[in-house]
Amino acid sequence: MPRIFCIANQKGGVGKTTTTVNLAAGLAQIGQRALVIDLDPQGNATMGSGVDKRALTLSVYDVLLESAGIAEARQRSPQGGYDVLGANRELAGAEVELVGQPHREQRLKRALEAVAADYDFVLIDCPPSLSLLTLNGLCSAHGVIVPMQCEYFALEGLSDLVNTIKQVHANLNRELQIIGLLRVMFDPRITLQQQVSEQLQAHFGDKVFNTVIPRNVRLAEAPSYGLPGVVFDPASRGAQAFVSFAREMVARIETMR
Repeated sequence: MPRIFCIANQKGGVGKTTTTVNLAAGLAQIGQRALVIDLDPQGNATMGSGVDKRALTLSVYDVLLESAGIAEARQRSPQGGYDVLGANRELAGAEVELVGQPHREQRLKRALEAVAADYDFVLIDCPPSLSLLTLNGLCSAHGVIVPMQCEYFALEGLSDLVNTIKQVHANLNRELQIIGLLRVMFDPRITLQQQVSEQLQAHFGDKVFNTVIPRNVRLAEAPSYGLPGVVFDPASRGAQAFVSFAREMVARIETMR
């Protein structure tokens, strides 16, 4: 069985997609079989993996509406070394079409059962809002990885997400838990970021990953080339941090089994 994780944060612009594609590429580099599921209609994880969202004949939209399976709709990231279940603007209409459908929040979970033997990790890139799309991701997952910047407003967004996870855990998915908080876009020269980082460690303890992803221009440039930063510039500090994070993830999962 693969370990299935949502990369989620109800605050936008915190690096969810960057985390998803680079963690997938990092896992692929250390020999893990990974699938990225793009649940955001903007399709950024799809494009950032080198898959053209405009050319998709089948996407996560078709999987949620049960007109195609993941095995038919997935594509290989050309250089990332992992598979992608892509998304495009069609996905925005899925919520309206799913409203009256039975088990609408379980569609993705059921689809994943058919390809469970193919992967070690499944990473779900969630949109920033708590929508039916996000709910499908949370109902499918064993846990949530929360990328966050060490800034004051990020702490407020985190409390909202924790409450959401508690509600889904209580009502829809008893397996769901926070796997860990990942500090991203971190600049140690900024005193506030150091202070928030220390607060996170004091409050959440070992739920805070040891790996810290630095603010890194090469990670920001990589999507414009349709590549994860780990592939675009493997020697960059950001890429090396994500490979370290992939190793930490594998080690953490081993302790959870």
